[in-house]
Amino acid sequence: MKVIVVGGGPSGMIAAITSAQNGNNVIIIERNKFLGKKILVTGKGRCNVTSSIDMDDFIKNIPGNGKFLYSSFQNFTNKDIVNILEKNGVKLKVERGNRYFPVSDRAEDVRVCLENEVRKYKSIQIKTNSRVSKILVENEKVQGVELESGEKIYSSKVIIATGGNSYTGTGSTGDGYKMAKEVGHTIEKIRGSLVPLTSKMNICKQLQGLSLKNVKIEIKDEEKSKKIYDDFGEMLFTHFGVSGPIILSGSAHLLRYKDIDRLLKESKIKLIIDLKPALSEEELDKRIIRDFEEFKNKEFKNSLDRLLPKKMIDVVINLSQINYYKKVNEITKEERNRIVKILKNFEITIGGFRPVEEAIVTAGGISTKEINPKTMESKKVKGLYFAGEVIDVDAYTGGFNLQIAYSTGYTAGLN
Repeated sequence: MKVIVVGGGPSGMIAAITSAQNGNNVIIIERNKFLGKKILVTGKGRCNVTSSIDMDDFIKNIPGNGKFLYSSFQNFTNKDIVNILEKNGVKLKVERGNRYFPVSDRAEDVRVCLENEVRKYKSIQIKTNSRVSKILVENEKVQGVELESGEKIYSSKVIIATGGNSYTGTGSTGDGYKMAKEVGHTIEKIRGSLVPLTSKMNICKQLQGLSLKNVKIEIKDEEKSKKIYDDFGEMLFTHFGVSGPIILSGSAHLLRYKDIDRLLKESKIKLIIDLKPALSEEELDKRIIRDFEEFKNKEFKNSLDRLLPKKMIDVVINLSQINYYKKVNEITKEERNRIVKILKNFEITIGGFRPVEEAIVTAGGISTKEINPKTMESKKVKGLYFAGEVIDVDAYTGGFNLQIAYSTGYTAGLN
């Protein structure tokens, strides 16, 4: 049987390999010059291959339709991708947060390994620099694809693995959504997930470039006094707002929150940063007293070096409304309390999300209600299958999105 795979990213390559292993002739149609271009930008160029956690816990890390992936994750696990890579000489290591990376820290090694695996099969033909413009369908059955050049390639089995709408420079420009929509599929609203957040507050510009490690954050709906998300780790201030791992994961929750567009517009979404999560308010106050005793003859502005990064000192002093030049030994208990409150509840009003082009993954896509989760086949068009980010599923950072690509690719290729 002939199988057409549209897209040669991680999901497309795994789909093609699996299909070829089952005795099919496969054509991969890829718009770039080479396969797996998007792999090169994952994990900041190092490629966070997958997560080492138990497969049963993967779904907890997928806020976007995680349960849909239950069968796929059973079919192809994190151990399976690790075996493929290590068997082919790509040694892996596990880093903080259960993240698998190549020992070489080179995403290119992962890309080359998967491409070499594809090229092992004489039954797989690779057609690069080619763009599919539409899926050919007759009587609700797939007939093949038409290329931009006008060429038609016929087949009763087509797998769409075109990626989402993030990192458009790698070829993920939403082609799969357009093609699926034309044959009757519902496309859930496309938004960036794992994306930086914006704020109109001047504080972010003042702190631009400052990276905070080991802080605790809470993203809160002020209208309902409801916690949307909390996390611990690393974040970064930028000229437009905030970014960094814990902010990106928070964005995945925020974009699914009810009424989020209105709440953002009305400045009701707050990011609260605990700059000293290891200390209670009482312990932090004692710590400040110790510093103040040591610097008792100094001015307030020169007494915070041990407590805060240099860039934050001016911002915290302004928020505290304590005179810069006040002697430390004249600072009152009430003023000290104000400093403690600021450090434990450093508040930023969130204004929105950065554009989808800046997102690590895309939320939204082909509705999971219209895809059979056991086979990845369309419920609307016989012989049409989907894999990877084109489907409305998305996860946190940590290798989960790549695992979705392999597992859904494998399941589509298997069927």
